[in-house]
Amino acid sequence: MTPSNTHLVLIPSYNPGRRGVGTVRAARAHWAPVWVIVDGSTDGSGEAFAQLARGDPQLRVLVRARNGGKGAALLEGLIEAQRAGFTHALAMDCDGQHPAQCIGAFMAASIAAPEAMILGEPVFDASAPRVRLRGHRIANWCTNLETLWAGIHDTLFGFRVYPIAPLLASMRTSRWMRRFDFDPEAVVRLSWRGVPAVNLPAPVRYFTAEEGGVSHFNYWRDNVLLTSMYLRLVPAFLLRLPLLIARRLV
Repeated sequence: MTPSNTHLVLIPSYNPGRRGVGTVRAARAHWAPVWVIVDGSTDGSGEAFAQLARGDPQLRVLVRARNGGKGAALLEGLIEAQRAGFTHALAMDCDGQHPAQCIGAFMAASIAAPEAMILGEPVFDASAPRVRLRGHRIANWCTNLETLWAGIHDTLFGFRVYPIAPLLASMRTSRWMRRFDFDPEAVVRLSWRGVPAVNLPAPVRYFTAEEGGVSHFNYWRDNVLLTSMYLRLVPAFLLRLPLLIARRLV
């Protein structure tokens, strides 16, 4: 596989359990290069990734001393990726839920439309908890409202290709977007900047603990964070409302 010099895979990782190494191997089977950002993990996964990287020049491991959240880990990876000359990054989780087999198709869509964000539209199976499905529906409605239905089909599914420059510009102007609020706020702010959305279907799988599944989602904490995010964005949305309406009328 010829390594890309414009598009890379970024995998933020915090205590991913036994599925972490398999996820990274699967990503590398479908793309090069792949970077893992170890976000203060304490389960030994960082050492396992480092061992993989020693035998694979297209795998790089960045290590953060403290856990800062998914957005904080991606921010560090995006800054380093931009310094290295990359223009686009596919973000995927390290717990095996995201489909590594779709990486090539998503990267191809990004190469064909480099100005766009390529968003995964999750195809849920029976493993998906009902509470998570309900959360997606509510969050999607809020995102559609604050972007005036600009074409974002799913706001929480983090399997995406981002253009790095506008995403970094958005993150650098906000002290938020560092934890569970990263995925929805990223697409809202990119949409406000005029970045179009391209939606592609992607299967998602929720693993049980017996299957090695690990979830750091906290129902109360993360839903409070998500709700406060949408409320926090209301003033900025209202300021941009005339521009958003004008775009919709074009």
